[in-house]
Amino acid sequence: MPPQNGAGNTGGEHVPQEDSTAGKDPRLGKLLDGIVKLAAGDLDARIEVSDARDEIDAVIMGTNLLAEDLQIAYAELERRVAARTRQLHEAHREMQHMAMTDSLTGLSNRSAFTTALTDAQEKAAAQGPRPAILLLDMNGFKGINDSLGHTIGDKVLEVVAERITGAVRDEDIVARMGGDEFAILLHDVTPAIAASIGNRVLAAVDGIMEIEGHHVRCGASMGLRMAAPGQSAQEIMMEADIAMYESKAEGRGRLKSFQPAMLHARQLRNQLVNELKEAISGNQLVLFYQPIVRLDTREIEGVEALVRWNHPTRGMVMPDEFIPIAEETGLISDLGGWVLRTAVEQLQRWRNDPLTAHHNFNMRINVSAADLQRLEFVEDVRDALSTAKLDPTLLVLELTESAVIQGNDLDRYTLSSLERLGVGMEIDDFGTGYSSIDYLRRLPVHAVKVDRSLLSALGSDPAQPALLAAVLQLIRACGLGAVWEGIETEDQARYLLSIGCTSGQGYYFSRPLSEEILTEQLKHHKTWPVAD
Repeated sequence: MPPQNGAGNTGGEHVPQEDSTAGKDPRLGKLLDGIVKLAAGDLDARIEVSDARDEIDAVIMGTNLLAEDLQIAYAELERRVAARTRQLHEAHREMQHMAMTDSLTGLSNRSAFTTALTDAQEKAAAQGPRPAILLLDMNGFKGINDSLGHTIGDKVLEVVAERITGAVRDEDIVARMGGDEFAILLHDVTPAIAASIGNRVLAAVDGIMEIEGHHVRCGASMGLRMAAPGQSAQEIMMEADIAMYESKAEGRGRLKSFQPAMLHARQLRNQLVNELKEAISGNQLVLFYQPIVRLDTREIEGVEALVRWNHPTRGMVMPDEFIPIAEETGLISDLGGWVLRTAVEQLQRWRNDPLTAHHNFNMRINVSAADLQRLEFVEDVRDALSTAKLDPTLLVLELTESAVIQGNDLDRYTLSSLERLGVGMEIDDFGTGYSSIDYLRRLPVHAVKVDRSLLSALGSDPAQPALLAAVLQLIRACGLGAVWEGIETEDQARYLLSIGCTSGQGYYFSRPLSEEILTEQLKHHKTWPVAD
């Protein structure tokens, strides 16, 4: 039978009939809208499921389940992000706290103190009370560290921090500025109130501390600076620092308020420090020599090397003007090294000169406490003697009584090493009250130089002759030699000789002499002439 019109053979290709429901089911539109909302981030969006429960509803239900899973996952992600954010904020706050806190004492550190001082200056009224700072530095703390160790030293700082905090007001800020230096920020105070708080702190710090069986006492020196309008925190702290060092210079355990004249003095001091550095490296230093003489034969036993500074504009500067500065600034070791090398070289020249070689005397130089703390010092002495080809017994090192008696293990190691090297060692300024004779007996020293103060009263105090004789007897009982300094009269020299003292030094024999003058004396005199 022939095919009907429109239904004929089309080459075997089947043409599907158009679905009459396509694009007309409203659920498909809702499904599409729901997917768009979900894709846009609206995870609360849900698609209504019909009662037909057919394939379209199955897709709708699957999409709703996916939306619920996404919503749960997103909620968990938000929770984790919020928790991590809180942790980061806490870590940041902790880092900020650590960056502004001293790790040992828990006090504010220098950075935090500077910020607080700046804020206090900005908030202070143009008229009326302003902030002030107290700056204090511990006295003798280095000795505690050296003798008892850094662990005890740290505990001392912790106790000091507690005592300072307990002595100030609640609103005051206490900071550890580094090392053994502390600062206190006082808000809205008068000079009288600031000084009262400062003295209370000094009294608290000065008390004895019991730390791991050790009784430790470590006072402080303090500077006070009342802030002026317009000053920066750095300027205020610098001026408090100047006042603190004035306190140290005038006597420990005191409070010193800043005065403008101190700034000028500090500027002059800084200039002097720079000039002293140049002097050490620029051949401005010279040595003078004062003889030590046998009282019976008037032969010269030794010479003490005394440094002077031949300043290009000020002329000859005496050591009492620049030695303390050298000690404070750490230049004392460089200065001492120059004295050691120069003095030993000069002794070599005298011994090699036929006109002066008949005098068989030694060279005596003063050694600072800082030198005893340097491990290199023994090698410096050895090298100086080796370079000059001198026997070590021709060098005598004069040590201050306080440095030897109050020294630590490193000092004692240095002294023992010097003793093995063969150099002589003598305690200078003996009798100024630091030591006991029994302790001296156990030290590796060979002689003492008795302080001039004991001799000065001879002739005015009836008891003084007996005292001098007793001191000499005690020194000899310890197996030590004695040199008496400060001999200024013939009567003093005769009395010392009468009680058995054979060595002396002083203006009666000679003032310190330049190398040229002393050389001429050595050339023309076999014994030492009495000074005119």
